[in-house]
Amino acid sequence: MRSGRLSAVVVGVLLTGGCAHATGVAGVSMKAPAEAVALTPAPSGSPSTDEQSSVQRPAAADPVKVPPPQVSQYKYAFPVKGCKATYQRKLLILPKTTIWAAKGCTFIAPIDGVVDEISTGDRWSASTDRGADREGRFVSIIGEDGVRYLGGHLDSVAANLKPGSKVKAGQKLGQVGNSGNARATAPNLYFAISWKTGPAFWWVRRGMVEPWDYLDAWLKGNRTLSPKEETFRLRGKVGETPACTTLCAGRSATPPEKEEEETKKPPRKKPATPSPSPSPSLIDTSTL
Repeated sequence: MRSGRLSAVVVGVLLTGGCAHATGVAGVSMKAPAEAVALTPAPSGSPSTDEQSSVQRPAAADPVKVPPPQVSQYKYAFPVKGCKATYQRKLLILPKTTIWAAKGCTFIAPIDGVVDEISTGDRWSASTDRGADREGRFVSIIGEDGVRYLGGHLDSVAANLKPGSKVKAGQKLGQVGNSGNARATAPNLYFAISWKTGPAFWWVRRGMVEPWDYLDAWLKGNRTLSPKEETFRLRGKVGETPACTTLCAGRSATPPEKEEEETKKPPRKKPATPSPSPSPSLIDTSTL
């Protein structure tokens, strides 16, 4: 009796606990908390236009100007000064270039040096086309680097220049023109690089080393790029006075020296016609 009453009390306690927690397991409540936890919003993809415009870039420093590397002890100048100039950058017939510029533009010494040869007159003739005369009026100098530089087709040569005159880089040597075999073309400067020889070897003077890479450097900033090494390497290969191989002969079949001799000879005399006379007349046969 007593044990049955105890069992009834235990059952009643269990039923009372079950009513107090209608749902859940082991006393865990299933009701939502009174206050929700605030969530942090996810960042948007990119800033708005207003946000971008409000950002100020820091001021950039001025670019650092780095001088070109010094590749030789010499300093050069582009040979045409004070004028717009263009030039050929490919081998056509001879290893030289034509620098196109207006008539009267200044041809200057590309390096310190000494005047080698000067031609103040235009001796070229289309009828003979002598190779030594094709550059017309020209000036060549031997630079302090030992290289020879030629400027031809000049309209005029600077006053007071003579072989042996010392010149400085940038000094006026003449004015651009179209003398020599450029007579029918636009004004230009015939520019060539070679090594010193005597006047008899004019085909060396007119160009042995392609000049455009050096002109590029002297015009665009690296004024120390020197043709010295290339020039003397080539001279060692072909010799100081190599034979002429291109555009060597002129149009005259008779050498100019013989032509001059022929023009100096007196004209041949015609034999005298004997007049009718009983006595015979004497004829000088030495003139026949």
